[in-house]
Amino acid sequence: MITIAEYYHKYSHLAIIDVRSPGEFTKGHIPGATNIPLFSDAERAMVGTAYVRQSKEIAMNIGLKIVKPKLEYFIEESGKVAPSGEVVVHCWRGGLRSLSFARHLSENGFHSIRVIEGGYKSFRNYVLRFFDYPFKLTILGGYTGSGKTNILKYFQEQSLQVVDLEGVAHHRGSAFGGIEMGTQPTGEQFENNLFEKMRHLNLGQPIWMEDESHHIGSVFIPLGLFKQIEKSEVYFLDIKKEKRAEYLVQEYAGLDKEELALAIRKITKRLGYDRAKKALEYLEKNNFYEVAITALTYYDMYYLGGLSLREAGSIHRLESDEVNTQKNALILLKAASYE
Repeated sequence: MITIAEYYHKYSHLAIIDVRSPGEFTKGHIPGATNIPLFSDAERAMVGTAYVRQSKEIAMNIGLKIVKPKLEYFIEESGKVAPSGEVVVHCWRGGLRSLSFARHLSENGFHSIRVIEGGYKSFRNYVLRFFDYPFKLTILGGYTGSGKTNILKYFQEQSLQVVDLEGVAHHRGSAFGGIEMGTQPTGEQFENNLFEKMRHLNLGQPIWMEDESHHIGSVFIPLGLFKQIEKSEVYFLDIKKEKRAEYLVQEYAGLDKEELALAIRKITKRLGYDRAKKALEYLEKNNFYEVAITALTYYDMYYLGGLSLREAGSIHRLESDEVNTQKNALILLKAASYE
């Protein structure tokens, strides 16, 4: 057996097989793992019920009957994943499922099989501890429509360390943020994917992140990391509403109008009934600029509310007269003493 720390220090280059059920895997898994489940979700439930209501022995016998017809399939699929014969295997707690699977592989031509001690549960504990690490964060702030995501991409192109939280979350953070961003991961998988992104960084050097609320769509930033975001220096890009509205028109005008209308309806209560009604009328007439101006009335107030919770000395307000990626990136870098 190997610990999860040993896996990341020595064996993360190897193929990894997760033998838990598809439902368990979908809820959360080690990034890069391949799911070759011993049991389907229904089969797992059947074995679990037998264990609780009857006995361990009966449950194991049911499990063996289910698994027996699949043994050849397990070898075939594992061979596709790890043709070299070297593989890492895990289940939920490093118990019978992974140990049985590993033994079956070893008896059928796989010469090096390592089982993760404590299984996926130990990985999750490892991930959550990781987010308590004292990172050196530099926070990019600014009202909605300031082009912050493009600035982060520019920083990355300049070989700076960047974590695009919204990119990992598949959501831009507002009521409009899920449009054309694909399906969000589960909250657990978001944390796992974020860990995978951050573990490759030099944690002794600064990392740029966007100023976010605790939740991004349906997922939450891990608490240990979020507390550090709240306490870090924020470089607030202050651009006039009209310029940001023009930028938002470029970003959103080509998107599905029904999805835009749905997003406006989602914030009716916070925007105010009259404003929301007016925004929908503007949308119907393809007046995207006024839709943006109306929505920004709410979002600017919302962002200022979050900014007011920070210590005043940690906020560096930087004015710009346009939404221009390179120009504003250089303003930020100069203020953050990167030049």
